[in-house]
Amino acid sequence: MSSVLYDVPGPKARRVSLIGSIIGTVAIAGLLWWAISILAQQGIFEAERWAVFQIPDVWALIGNGIVATLTAAAVAAVIAFPLGLVLCLMRISDVAWIRIPTRIVLEFLRGMPVVLMMFFVLLVFATGSFVAVVAGLVLYNAAIFAEIIRAGIQSLPKGQREAGLAIGLTSFASRRSIELPQAIRRMLPSLVAQLVVLLKDTSLGYIVSYEELLRKVQIMADFLGPDYLFPVFFVAAAIYIAINFSVSRLAIWIEKRGSKKAAGGVVHVPVAGIPATK
Repeated sequence: MSSVLYDVPGPKARRVSLIGSIIGTVAIAGLLWWAISILAQQGIFEAERWAVFQIPDVWALIGNGIVATLTAAAVAAVIAFPLGLVLCLMRISDVAWIRIPTRIVLEFLRGMPVVLMMFFVLLVFATGSFVAVVAGLVLYNAAIFAEIIRAGIQSLPKGQREAGLAIGLTSFASRRSIELPQAIRRMLPSLVAQLVVLLKDTSLGYIVSYEELLRKVQIMADFLGPDYLFPVFFVAAAIYIAINFSVSRLAIWIEKRGSKKAAGGVVHVPVAGIPATK
């Protein structure tokens, strides 16, 4: 058996790979044991340092931070994705005076730091911290979504568009009905990855005084003292990981569901007297 990308490893290569994997696993386990030992010597795992999470007010504060984080991320995503679709269509337009300025705008937005855009909206337009955070996330992620979808469209066979134009569809109708659905489905993993980045970037709202999860945790750590710094930020990191993992799993479920529907909706043309089926 062979591969078109690389030669199948032989017995010696497999043995070397196995040895390397064992050494790597042992090294990682050793580093983890060393880190845990250092933390244990500092008293990080003492029960009294974690007893703070038995206080309802602590979880109320964390809950408010989670709600603020998810609210900013949800509003930004709902606005950024449709805006990204529009920018993508403008970016690949056949009209030069639409395509070229859009390309310049997208390159500018992609190159600007998100926190700088938040500061710009906050200071120039004198908005609240929530609007500044959402605006910064929308501007940056709409540009990224546009480029991801554009890459998906360009990865499709040229025959897809040519077939749409051949049956009488306009250029826009072909984009909307034939190319965009396929491109979005093909680029769904990248779109989800960018949604996770968007969610994590809400933590930049801390700089413009938006009280999302990270800022709430910082307030709590300042109030409780340095002894509780590690437990508080450890719990915050676990919450971020849990939320991002949930978003990824939801996207995988949506992708599988969409694939099943697409497979179930294929129409078979009758051939040689065989009746068509769906």
